Amino acid sequence: MDRNQFMRAAIALAEKNVADGTGGPFGAVIVRNGEIIGEGTNRVTSDNDPTAHAEVMAIRKACEKLGTYSLEGCEVYTSCEPCPMCLSAIYWARLDRIFYGNTKVDAAEIDFDDDFLYTEIPKPIGERSIPAEQMLHEESIKAFEAWAVSENKVPY
Repeated sequence: MDRNQFMRAAIALAEKNVADGTGGPFGAVIVRNGEIIGEGTNRVTSDNDPTAHAEVMAIRKACEKLGTYSLEGCEVYTSCEPCPMCLSAIYWARLDRIFYGNTKVDAAEIDFDDDFLYTEIPKPIGERSIPAEQMLHEESIKAFEAWAVSENKVPY
């Protein structure tokens, strides 16, 4: 398969998801060495999971199939430019490249507007719309201290 076929596979997943009524119009595939190793669709409403975006679902399936948390050497083809959460997941998964169909502007035109998140994230914690308060730092830092000296940790 070539890149266009992989993108068409992501688009087909998005279209099927709409037809099936299982979630928003988003599909994604993860590809390694010319083979699809994970696919996902938006399942936010059907799974009652706000993190069940197409890219995240595809990452989960690809990692499960490969038995690893790192998708180095893989690419993601997604029917829409990734939202901030999915973009972060793509970076955490260490994917090599992103190919996308629709833009975030296209998504906003059908009421999937991520602009709020793009403006919210860079704000200082105290200026964000969801209040955040640090608590019990002296107690919580102990887990970090244990990690720092652990001989059992798997760095990622």
